[in-house]
Amino acid sequence: MSVEVESVPMARNYNWYRIAEELVSQADIRFNGTRRWDIQVHNPDFYKRILQEGSIGLGESYMEGWWDCAALDVLFDKVLRAKLDEKAPKNFKDLARIAGARLFNLQSRKRAWIVGKEHYDIGNDLFSKMLDPYMQYSCGYWKEVTGLRQAQEAKLKMLCEKLQLQPGMTLLDIGCGWGGLAEYAADNYGVHVTGVTISEEQQKMAQERCTWLDVSIKLMDYRDLDTQFDRIVSVGMFEHVGPKNYDTYFKVVDRCLKPGGMFLLHTIGANKSDVNVDPWINKYIFPNGCLPSVKQIATASEPYFVMEDWHNFGADYDLTLMEWHKRFNSFWPEIQDNYSESFKRMFNYYLMSCAGAFRSRDIQLWQVLFSRGMDGGMYVYR
Repeated sequence: MSVEVESVPMARNYNWYRIAEELVSQADIRFNGTRRWDIQVHNPDFYKRILQEGSIGLGESYMEGWWDCAALDVLFDKVLRAKLDEKAPKNFKDLARIAGARLFNLQSRKRAWIVGKEHYDIGNDLFSKMLDPYMQYSCGYWKEVTGLRQAQEAKLKMLCEKLQLQPGMTLLDIGCGWGGLAEYAADNYGVHVTGVTISEEQQKMAQERCTWLDVSIKLMDYRDLDTQFDRIVSVGMFEHVGPKNYDTYFKVVDRCLKPGGMFLLHTIGANKSDVNVDPWINKYIFPNGCLPSVKQIATASEPYFVMEDWHNFGADYDLTLMEWHKRFNSFWPEIQDNYSESFKRMFNYYLMSCAGAFRSRDIQLWQVLFSRGMDGGMYVYR
């Protein structure tokens, strides 16, 4: 998109420019500066829009080509380290949505299917090229590897080893995605896997990839589960559960876990307890999502389980997202006829803003291992 850069704000926008400039300067960011993380403004109404509309205005104006930045990941890292999100004026719509999240169950049975249709069903052509061969749409484990495939295989192995899987065991995968973990566990550990998802596209691909294995993939809400399993795992799904349903979620896990079983929860986490996520992410990427805090997970799990291990490797999500970003842009010419230019800008904004959030340690990635109290304790795989 070729748009002439505005070097001097128009008079009618000067006051908005001055306020916005003072705000971003606290994070060492300039408008139309020369550094990779500086914001290049193409529309003089940009300053007013971001101050009046907050996160939604910032994200939507980027999608519409009002501004650019050569290093969005660095920009968001700086914004969040300087806590500009807390200092910026609050938009009324943002506040109204937060209030609504506190009053209503945004992740009810009926609403739970929205994220499947609006995000995970975007298109397998996109995800199959951006992700690794196991189609892992969650954080890889980069401790001793350098490539995305190796990082995701290391993550899959860690999940299975932490659960101490043995041949013949039954494993429930809540939020099984495209079936990569189900395939890996059944193939490498000889377990019988049942996966559940709310995405039709994910179910279709998961069934296809696991046809030769003892794997069953069901399209269903987790709240309808009532069969017991030796082990339960949930990767990248708890972010869609919502605070009003945390107790129900752990009650379902307790109901479905055999005596002596183990449950491994893999989730993005927030540093503070709240009921909302970024408004732009909520509108365009993960509708009705919410990141849990340590306190919220501990409170909800306390009546049912003993917490055996809490592992934080959130910094690895930065590496994972940067690799997804590189792959997304490298294969874009192959799928661009299926999507709009605005979609491309949206997806890049999503990947890079999240990378900046993990890099700044504003959000985390946790694996939490639960049991009902293992005799003699546990030495947990790393």
